[in-house]
Amino acid sequence: MTQMDDTIVALSSGALPAGLAVLRLSGPDAFAAAQALSGSLPAPRRASLRRFRDPTSNRILDHGLLVLFPGPGSATGEDLAEFHLHGGRAVVAAVLAALTSRPGLRLAQAGEFTRRAFENGRIDLTEAEGLADLLSAETEGQRQQALDHAGGAFRRVVEDWMERLTHARAMLEADFDFSDEDDVSEDVAHNVSREMHALHQAIGDHLENAQGGEIMRDGFQVAIVGPPNAGKSSLLNALADRDAAIVSDIPGTTRDRIEVSLDLAGVPVRLIDTAGLRQTEDAVERQGIERAREAARSAHLVLHLRPAATGEGDASDLLPGIDSPILSVATKCDLVNPAPNEALAISVRTGAGLDALVQAIAERARAATRSTASVVPTRARHRALLQDTAHMLDEALVPGLPVEVQAELLRLASQRLGALVGQRDVEDLLDVIFSQFCIGK
Repeated sequence: MTQMDDTIVALSSGALPAGLAVLRLSGPDAFAAAQALSGSLPAPRRASLRRFRDPTSNRILDHGLLVLFPGPGSATGEDLAEFHLHGGRAVVAAVLAALTSRPGLRLAQAGEFTRRAFENGRIDLTEAEGLADLLSAETEGQRQQALDHAGGAFRRVVEDWMERLTHARAMLEADFDFSDEDDVSEDVAHNVSREMHALHQAIGDHLENAQGGEIMRDGFQVAIVGPPNAGKSSLLNALADRDAAIVSDIPGTTRDRIEVSLDLAGVPVRLIDTAGLRQTEDAVERQGIERAREAARSAHLVLHLRPAATGEGDASDLLPGIDSPILSVATKCDLVNPAPNEALAISVRTGAGLDALVQAIAERARAATRSTASVVPTRARHRALLQDTAHMLDEALVPGLPVEVQAELLRLASQRLGALVGQRDVEDLLDVIFSQFCIGK
């Protein structure tokens, strides 16, 4: 647990040395600490040039800009100050030392600025998660998806659902509290049922897109499998455009998973090189082969490589019980002409067929992340809570259910949506979620 009464400080800009370093302070002592180093405070939200001095020795530490953001209208909801300094390590260390020498002022923990924004009602939990995803986004698709969540798009959808549940509950409670009044409609239950069916459909549509949202966030996993010396590591290196894996003619060189990430048309793709699949007495190699099969089982797409010259084995021989889609690829086609029916034949040495293979992977990755909704769930947490909500709506829509029970089920459904945006029952999640942030955010 973090201490919200403390004032916190951290470097919020990039790694040092840099052309500019930004230190952020947030908390009740932020402005007093800023004044202690600068001598005077500028008007709020106006960058002002100041000389920063050590309050103890009065020696000049640096000169730069000071900006103040009074709470509750700041990013954290508290008084917040920013020091814009020269980006040298010694400069930043000296200013941090002067600031943290004050009682109650300490270095921030990972994600603590964003957590305070959440605790103070500046953002909801889905916006905080979106901000974390935005900081780690590596592709255009990830950036767009994260920006939607960070901007509150998913929150607005969930709040609309909660308002509809609240209205339905109010109608049901009016029905059984005032059923003897003439001004209470006799078809309230019918109207509520119709509205809840529509809400159930809307949540179902988002659940259908949940896997695509999670894939966009975490990556489309492609497992490269096949017998030893089929060219798996060579293909990984060619697609990554670097020597990520050791290439050797000796069978069994690769014994563990090796992963590289690609950006294919804005979709993150994770290529996984695996151990060659064969019968072996080597205990270590057998463990690598089992890991290869695990990678294939969890992958969104399996590339089954086999040398064009041998054509040995099909995927079912090497990968029994694998449900993932399998794309067969004939390798080393520069050594022998592939069979006429080969859909994909490649040569890493000449580059033949690589563009077609990349296009085939990209098409499958785009299809897996294609969404019919404007904003989609992106985490397993979102999916689980939406599934709970849909289940409670299912129960509430059972014909002949007492109105009191129906209203209670709608209340529980609303609670699950409240947990999704962080209104209730999320305390255990907070340390996990905000620890994923970098220091200073």
